[in-house]
Amino acid sequence: MTSSRETSNEPVLITEAQPSLGDQHAARKKRYVITMGIRIVSVVLAAAFYQTVWLMAVFAVLGTILPWIAVVMANDRPPKKKLDVNRYRVPAPDRILEARPSSGRVIDSEP
Repeated sequence: MTSSRETSNEPVLITEAQPSLGDQHAARKKRYVITMGIRIVSVVLAAAFYQTVWLMAVFAVLGTILPWIAVVMANDRPPKKKLDVNRYRVPAPDRILEARPSSGRVIDSEP
């Protein structure tokens, strides 16, 4: 399988490059930790509001579905961009100079 980078010898502008796999993985781990932190808070709040049944149920349901959401978000890569890659192209000249036919005069340094 060949990638588009291998098939094209044109340089890609760095502003259009995707984040590295390490950066993507770090962002996914951060999202997972935040989501699981919210889950812990919601489970604690469900225990704290045990006398208010409807509020306890809301926090319990949230604490139940957040692990699934966290795993799905952690395993999902960012979508690929559908944009046309901005590649550097040598600008075309406004006009092309053509060679004039030789008039036969040659300048020589010898007499």
